[in-house]
Amino acid sequence: MPNPIIAEVTRGGIVESRHTGAFAITNADGKLVASAGDIATPIFPRSAIKAFQCLPVIESGAADRFGFSEEEIALCCSSHEGEPDHVRVARAMLAKIGLDETCYECGAHYPTSRRATFQLVRDGKECQQVHNNCSGKHAGMLALARHLGIESKNYVTPTHPVQQAIAKKMGEICDVDLSAAARGIDGCSVPTWAMPLTNTAMGFARLAQSEAGRRIIAAARAHPLMIAGTKRFDTKIMTAVPRLFIKVGAEGVFCGSIAHAGLGFALKCDDGAVRGAEVGIAGVLAKLEVWTPDEIASLNSFQTETNRNWNKIEVGEIHTTL
Repeated sequence: MPNPIIAEVTRGGIVESRHTGAFAITNADGKLVASAGDIATPIFPRSAIKAFQCLPVIESGAADRFGFSEEEIALCCSSHEGEPDHVRVARAMLAKIGLDETCYECGAHYPTSRRATFQLVRDGKECQQVHNNCSGKHAGMLALARHLGIESKNYVTPTHPVQQAIAKKMGEICDVDLSAAARGIDGCSVPTWAMPLTNTAMGFARLAQSEAGRRIIAAARAHPLMIAGTKRFDTKIMTAVPRLFIKVGAEGVFCGSIAHAGLGFALKCDDGAVRGAEVGIAGVLAKLEVWTPDEIASLNSFQTETNRNWNKIEVGEIHTTL
């Protein structure tokens, strides 16, 4: 059976495009609270699970040893825009570790923030690895290697102790045998493992049960700008609903925790469209009876996005069908 439609794009009063997908919401025992579509076939959650990758940084004592602030812990879980504040925090983390940007193995790209990119060009500067949207996560990985007394070179490879520690923690929290799971290489060169939506959602429900997980969630909710960036969906929705922890992943994935309700969630838009995943997850979350009326109103406001042309004329919308 095909996955259901999770979002529609309209123009001129008719549906122009449709996005299909699947989602799962579970408690920490893996009991389904709500779901739709194929939630058993493994998918790559990509950057949506950076909180899991950050857990060993907290649990090992590396974050405390190097004095990472809440802002810096949030950046460890970020897919940031490369805005000045993101770069500032990433560089501060490296300074605390006692390393420099040459130790990064994430690769360089221009900031995803157009304003930040334009400023670099105006200043006559090239992009650096610190502008990579995963530079915060990689700073955390370098901190873990340094704390464990391990050579950081090749820390992105699957056999490196840093990635082995992350895989062990992810397998435990999501109850998945990652040694038998499909493994790929993420955009920032670290391993990425495929997991069913049910297990991924359960992992996020369990995230709120540990002291380290609660610390990560608290940091992200206190500093939503660090998680994504100005005008980004993750930042905007967590600012509007502070009790929510949510994180985007490439190819139309959203995952997160509703800590006060003991729930975790995971959604995948089949065609990888973030626009479909954004309104879709807003619709899923708004229907849960775990929010205050004001929170529901805020979540409802993210279920529809107006589409405008270059002259700012309204031409249609994208809305969830969930």
